[in-house]
Amino acid sequence: MAGQETCQTSADMDAATQSALTNAAVHYYDLIAKGDSVTLRQNSIPNLANDFSAIESTIKANQAALATARPSIRPLFLLTEQSASANPHAEFFCGVFGRNGQTADSAVFYLSGLAPGKYGVVIADAPSTKTTYTVSEILQLAGSGWKLGGLYIKDARFNGHDSNWFISQADAFQKKGEFHDAWLYYVVARSLISPLPFMSTAATDKLYDHSQQVQPADFPVNDKTAVLAVAAATYKLTALFPEVVGNDLDLIVKYEVPSIADYNQSYQNNVAVMKALLTKYPELREAFASLVARAVEPSGRDYGTMLAMKDIK
Repeated sequence: MAGQETCQTSADMDAATQSALTNAAVHYYDLIAKGDSVTLRQNSIPNLANDFSAIESTIKANQAALATARPSIRPLFLLTEQSASANPHAEFFCGVFGRNGQTADSAVFYLSGLAPGKYGVVIADAPSTKTTYTVSEILQLAGSGWKLGGLYIKDARFNGHDSNWFISQADAFQKKGEFHDAWLYYVVARSLISPLPFMSTAATDKLYDHSQQVQPADFPVNDKTAVLAVAAATYKLTALFPEVVGNDLDLIVKYEVPSIADYNQSYQNNVAVMKALLTKYPELREAFASLVARAVEPSGRDYGTMLAMKDIK
């Protein structure tokens, strides 16, 4: 059954709620900047505290950069889920929407399996010497206090390049008729300007609409699969997306297999899929450093192989 979702922006909130959310978020930011995972875990909701390893790794990876940054808090969002049980597909429309959709101060949040309750979304911009990070905290009201329910830390740049750089590269690919590279770079640009993977804004919507003009019909996108012929065999591709791996921008391809029990065969299949993909789309070589093929069996287990583009012949 569909839930009942409401959203309040900073302009809609009372002063006490704004103050409580801001104070809690700033306190948790200070713990992150100090690398104090123990105290942060003690102030987290039970589900997060019981499996805190990913948050701890995120803090360790970014603590040094955030330690000297002075965070600036963006306008707040307060999400209220009023359904009787966890909502499988919750959508929160926040702020004022115009005739053409979102405005400068609006946002939409898409959350799966959200339990009834109140959630604060607090996003801070944290400029460092070389770049600006966004630190997004999802806070959940527990009793009279706000506990940490999620943490997302993102660098607004990749290898010194911001979203505008990727947009310009995508535009250049598009002019050359390399629409597959163009679309993939638009995906990167959209990721860089969105603090949260489940949040859309006027800027991300505009970029999404623009990227739709070059979205390849033969790529597996939006739960649609694609078929790739490899010699006498065919493989069903389920996903194809860019991903930052260290200092490289790599391309990930996932495809279905009955089993990965035979690792030697899985490796051979992965290499065959890589070769076939680059034969079909040679333009991908210039846009990415490496290609990662992941054979996925029905159980969800996968077997991955990474090769540099120059080594795939």
